[in-house]
Amino acid sequence: MELFAPDPSSNLLSGDGRVHYFGPILDPVEVAAYFETLRRTIPWRNDESVIFGKLIRTARQVAWYGDRAFSYTYSGTTKTALPWTPELQALKSRVEAHSGETYNSCLLNLYHHGEEGMAWHSDDESSLARHAAIASLSLGAERKFSFKHKRTGESISLMLKSGSLLVMEGATQTHWLHCLPKSKKVQDARINLTFRTMIQPT
Repeated sequence: MELFAPDPSSNLLSGDGRVHYFGPILDPVEVAAYFETLRRTIPWRNDESVIFGKLIRTARQVAWYGDRAFSYTYSGTTKTALPWTPELQALKSRVEAHSGETYNSCLLNLYHHGEEGMAWHSDDESSLARHAAIASLSLGAERKFSFKHKRTGESISLMLKSGSLLVMEGATQTHWLHCLPKSKKVQDARINLTFRTMIQPT
């Protein structure tokens, strides 16, 4: 099933969570400027995961930023957040203004072309605030993004345009998986910024 919801008040999901697609919130000139700056200045590192006790390095590259040096563990590895750059602060403010939410961290992903993607997963790590919004900002290549209900198998897909904002809220991570399918047709790079809320240490 393919859905396109230009109205951000519309919920793309049939239930058990909320996903809102705002479409592009940055114009092409802004996208190009931010993309070039982030690709050039962010200390990108190949992502790592531990599968059956073996360390795997992905072609996709990542970076982790936050209000403080948050530790974020997923796929068996831990990252420590770097302090915000001016560009990331500016993008965070834009995303917060559109989504009506606040965020204290951001995981950045760099996909060099369409043959790099992300398998089915949920962002439900215990270090993330439960049911807090996760905002995904896309820069660069347009890519398909899919959801699949964990119990029913229902699937929903949409194309994420360059400069667009997608926000996942409520129980979405509890009941739905999401993925970025690989595509040999996509030749260009994409940077994805996922703004999150980490549980504040006491």
